[in-house]
Amino acid sequence: MPRRILRGIAAVTIGTSVATLSVTPAHADPVVPRHAVVICQSASFYDNYDSAHGPYGLKRTLPYGNKIGHTPGAHPVYNGWAATFDFGPNDWGYLRIECIGGYDSW
Repeated sequence: MPRRILRGIAAVTIGTSVATLSVTPAHADPVVPRHAVVICQSASFYDNYDSAHGPYGLKRTLPYGNKIGHTPGAHPVYNGWAATFDFGPNDWGYLRIECIGGYDSW
């Protein structure tokens, strides 16, 4: 077979493989967060976390005893900032890990 045809077949094969990979949806099993509470007097709750600059997009301040959720080992913690679920308005954000406690207390 001429070299030009072999290159064409290889290009089509690689293109098909890449197209197949990009069509397959990513799948992650959701983990329901464990019930916990805010144990600091107040805790800043941020939209997101950037590894270069830290947390950003302050959503609100959560008071002591606010019902939240976090599952150690399943939800990420970056430099002390934990992915946390606020059960009040039902949204995700980042909170200092030392402000999370009282697991399974409610």
